[in-house]
Amino acid sequence: MLKGVTWTPDTAAAAPEEPRTGRTSTRLHRAWFVAAVTFVTIIGAAAFRSLPGLLIDPLHQEFGWSRGTIGAAVSINLALYGVTAPFAAALMDRFGIRRVVAAALAVIALGSGATVWMTTAWQLLLCWGLLVGLGTGAMALAFAATVTNRWFTTRRGLVSGILTAASASGQLIFLPVLSWMVEGHGWRPAAVTVALAACAVIPFVWLLLRDHPADVGQKPYGATEFVPRPEPVPGAARRTVGVLFSATRTGTFWLLAGTFAICGASTNGLVQTHFVPAAHDHGMPVTAAASLLAVIGLFDVVGTIASGWFTDRFEPRRLLAVYYALRGISLLFLPILLAPTVHPPMVLFIVFYGLDWVATVPPTLALCREQYGEDSAIVFGWVLASHQVGAALVAYLGGVARDTFGSYDVVWYASGALCAAAALMALLIRRRPAALRALA
Repeated sequence: MLKGVTWTPDTAAAAPEEPRTGRTSTRLHRAWFVAAVTFVTIIGAAAFRSLPGLLIDPLHQEFGWSRGTIGAAVSINLALYGVTAPFAAALMDRFGIRRVVAAALAVIALGSGATVWMTTAWQLLLCWGLLVGLGTGAMALAFAATVTNRWFTTRRGLVSGILTAASASGQLIFLPVLSWMVEGHGWRPAAVTVALAACAVIPFVWLLLRDHPADVGQKPYGATEFVPRPEPVPGAARRTVGVLFSATRTGTFWLLAGTFAICGASTNGLVQTHFVPAAHDHGMPVTAAASLLAVIGLFDVVGTIASGWFTDRFEPRRLLAVYYALRGISLLFLPILLAPTVHPPMVLFIVFYGLDWVATVPPTLALCREQYGEDSAIVFGWVLASHQVGAALVAYLGGVARDTFGSYDVVWYASGALCAAAALMALLIRRRPAALRALA
């Protein structure tokens, strides 16, 4: 039998305990279709992740707010993005993926759209910090982890890499457009565009996404037996907190959380938030700096999918160590590369850094799956929370450093040193015995 070919019709839901049979079909397994819808959903939702770094200078100029104040709103957004993720994974088990993701997109649209009427800093904290932060939390990588765990038993590393790359693809699509809007027409049209993009994705989620393979009478991709749809899990909050307490009793959790906090600090918190204003400090036009971030997104797609392929074949711990070490080295060189124009060494940095942007996700997710089994999506949600806490701290501290020292140089160097520490931490993670890994 060819891989990816299903022999049962998928037009109607089947009883969980007894899958339907029927005439053969040569269509691709429905899991790949669900992965494609998830990919498009994350791409559309990625618009809101492209905007914060473009807002710092316009909001500072229009309202006189300090970069630290604006960075605080971004920090709230990033922190809630992480803290909400594990609860969202449990809510997906309770209410289904479609309902949770559709509601999250609606909250994102509300928060982003409401910013066009704000006049004071607390409104920025409320709209972009609280509302968009809560919405993005439910659209976090825990969403991709849940889809991967439910619909695939093989090729999980590759699929998690592809879905992780979707966020970078969205950045690639939206960032140049949003930067052009901000520079030519102001920040408000860009905020409205983000709201409309979130709204546009909702119908795709509601009409095309399915919560579980059993809903269409199929086995998960690569499974040898039909998997009944599990009963809704009540007490989502209680379960989420319980899984956290259980995981914190293992050293692996703290090592994963620590490395991922540094990952967030050196990507979302630092480069995504502060690269554009830092480049602008050196005389580079905003559109040129935003285009460089978009190129990072392009190569991140390649790097993350490749990382997923590597994760299916090589030891995840060693992959993480290599990724963090290379990222730290690249950040140490960035301060001497910033200039008014884009030159070949800067392009080399962008390509190198882009390949490593979120290549850490597939091996981190694989280690969570290996160590924590059925609870791995929730555990990964908590690990992602640490990622966002690290991002939030640096988003805020980066703005404070710029206000205090007049440049971002100290932040680049500190982040490079943190990445070196993360590489060492990754090597300290203990692997489970092979027999237990096979059951995860």
